[in-house]
Amino acid sequence: MNDPFLVSDCLTEPLPGVGSRVALGGQDGRHAVVVRRIRPGEMIMVGDGRGRGVRGRVVEVSKAALVIEVSQTLTEPPSRRVRFIAAQALVKGDRAELAVEMLTELGIDEIVPWAASRSVVRWTAERADKSLARWRAAVREAAKQCRRLRIPAVADPVSTSELVVRVGSADLALVLHEDATESLPTIDLPVAGSVLMIIGPEGGVAPDELGALLGAGARAVSVSDGVLRTSTAGTVALAGMLLRP
Repeated sequence: MNDPFLVSDCLTEPLPGVGSRVALGGQDGRHAVVVRRIRPGEMIMVGDGRGRGVRGRVVEVSKAALVIEVSQTLTEPPSRRVRFIAAQALVKGDRAELAVEMLTELGIDEIVPWAASRSVVRWTAERADKSLARWRAAVREAAKQCRRLRIPAVADPVSTSELVVRVGSADLALVLHEDATESLPTIDLPVAGSVLMIIGPEGGVAPDELGALLGAGARAVSVSDGVLRTSTAGTVALAGMLLRP
């Protein structure tokens, strides 16, 4: 199914039924008409980013809006009882956006930007708002590309002390670390609850931060026999956990 996939807040509760019409306006409608050049007669999908969507044929198009007639309702219930959360350290350049894009493609539930002590990038004042907006936009676009009805949440950035608190509330917390004596395949995952995986910056997790995280209950694990880039490590770890029988 290669119909264009859009994300919008236009869907009501409950979902519009088959045969009903849904109007897509505002910024989403303008993007669909002006940028995507969607025209009458095309079939499209519209999701709300929270696990619900509809598919239908476009029956009306104006300068900045369109209307579809619903032919199918779509729901994506949680496919598993475990929520996977990635605490991704801030990194320079496009590595961070690449990381969150790949995590989204695999189905991460939440991403937490982490201001690690060895992070070269610092999110301060106006820069923090812009950087967070870029992460959220990257996640949104990746979800659309993968046709995921659920868009992962991107939390506000946390300090190491705030991340330590999150470790204590997780059912399992894992620090991805090249010197770990445990490997990811040997770790038993919970059957329900949350798994928090912590991905350090390019310079690695500082010793004092590692000590604080382990002291709060996290476990250090390796995911490769080499040292992975920060944009790769989380993807490898998540894929390994999702592929467990």
